[in-house]
Amino acid sequence: MKQHPAVVEFSKILSNQHIETNERRTEHYRSGWRSGKGTALAVLFPQTLVEYWQVLKVCIAHDCIVIMQAAKTGLTEGSTPSGNDYDRDVVVINTLSMNQLLILGEGEQVISFPGTTLHKLEKTLKPLSRSPHSVIGSSSLGATIVGGVANNSGGALVKRGPAYTQLSLFAQVNEKGELNLVNHLGIDLGESPEEILQNLEDGNFDHSSFNADPNKQASAQNYQELLRNVDANTPSRYNADTSRLYEASGCAGKLAVFAVRLDSFPVAKKEKSFYIGTNSASALTQLRRRILSEFTNLPEVGEYVHRDIFDVATKYGKDTFLSIKHLGTDRMPKMFALKGKIDSVLNKSALAPDYLTDRVMQGVAKLFPQHLPKRMLEFREKYEHYLILKMSDEGIAEAEKFLPEFFDDKDNGAYFECNAEEASSAYLHRFAAAGAAIRYQLLHQKEVGEMIALDIALRRNEFDWVEQLPASLQEKIDKSLYYGHFFCHVFHQDYVLKKGVDAKEVKAEMLRILDGRGAKYPAEHNVGHLYKAEDDLVKFYKKLDPTNTFNPGIGKMEKTKRNCSCCL
Repeated sequence: MKQHPAVVEFSKILSNQHIETNERRTEHYRSGWRSGKGTALAVLFPQTLVEYWQVLKVCIAHDCIVIMQAAKTGLTEGSTPSGNDYDRDVVVINTLSMNQLLILGEGEQVISFPGTTLHKLEKTLKPLSRSPHSVIGSSSLGATIVGGVANNSGGALVKRGPAYTQLSLFAQVNEKGELNLVNHLGIDLGESPEEILQNLEDGNFDHSSFNADPNKQASAQNYQELLRNVDANTPSRYNADTSRLYEASGCAGKLAVFAVRLDSFPVAKKEKSFYIGTNSASALTQLRRRILSEFTNLPEVGEYVHRDIFDVATKYGKDTFLSIKHLGTDRMPKMFALKGKIDSVLNKSALAPDYLTDRVMQGVAKLFPQHLPKRMLEFREKYEHYLILKMSDEGIAEAEKFLPEFFDDKDNGAYFECNAEEASSAYLHRFAAAGAAIRYQLLHQKEVGEMIALDIALRRNEFDWVEQLPASLQEKIDKSLYYGHFFCHVFHQDYVLKKGVDAKEVKAEMLRILDGRGAKYPAEHNVGHLYKAEDDLVKFYKKLDPTNTFNPGIGKMEKTKRNCSCCL
């Protein structure tokens, strides 16, 4: 493997510690967070933008497939190889080391390098009294800004919509197979690729002026208007929405993105969270419609949790909850990377039980006392549905006036105003839900079957948002777990199947049902290798990557090379 001519060329650019070809040591980087795995000639870890450009040139010169990767927090296998049936050698480029964040003006905008995390963005903007475009649970795992933009990730912030920009710097392979660097950051950085990248890395430009082309957006600026249209027959956000596909935005790794430019936002002066419980789905429907259509100030956050995933997260997400609470988010990316590497070694040993690290973490978590606040647990006993509602500034008074009136009807349920501990616990518990579903399935593999994870966008005018599966499907499912971004009508639906059930057949039936409801999927994790891309999305991918050099096979598209201009 090390004698491959491309690897020889890589070694002239990167140090040996930043090139990995050993199959065991690359396994973590060739495996998805939830599922998916494939082969690769090498995994590269460029340390600078110039190195990144240089290894890309080698990849293209040697006709290699390129798969871009950062923290691997995606759920649809979109940042790792998939299988062993590619027609060219695969090279994975991990971008996490290139993690600079450049501030423009007084923080009104930022430029993010490909490995910069959302968590770093939050920390950097905080002393400037600015907040980021997105704050999502997986920022605790090291999710990157560029990864979010490339996948149109939505997150939990009601007002700001999916990660989106029209200002970016990226490399693209044209229909002739030529690698080009495209500077659409709106900043003059020079002429040659090396000059542009070096000037950006050195910050060699005027940071004080952040005004770009007024016709180019650096955020999803009309999202609140979209949400308020509660009678619209279409979803508010989903990955194949053509209005959100623009160069780096939604590219899903079909470009090599070097930097993106994004808006930031003023920090709220005050925030207050409300915890809502109800047994009436229609009550939550009315609450959503009234807040979106009647409030002057929209919520900051509105996260939905069903009782079943509440229970699973209480038991199987406890270690994640406690780790973030007591160790902080800074350490989480390295912890999960280390866990992945340990698992890749232990899972090959006949002496070690499968998923030993998960079993150990689960066992340690049991030693700790109850971690959830009393009032959350009381609501769990009384109600089936929960909504975590965060309001800010003038919106707090609107909620304080509206909620007592709305819940004066006891059939609608009840709510309480969270203290700081309750608010923090509610959001941590919601974040732990996704990982908890995986943990449950892993630790019960002898008793249960595969897991299906869907993220769907319902129509904005959908009243019957609670899924009603036919009995023929229900009998095949061990657990149905629902949670999501309620005001956006974006839901995560995880299904742990019974032993022996064919997951592909069940998923196909579920997608047919969703099609009949006018839903869109995926909503915010992109198609990866798990979903078939819609026709408009296929056209977008082919326009970005006419030779099928970057991330081939996503969206159930072909993995083979294309090299003609007619593919455009």
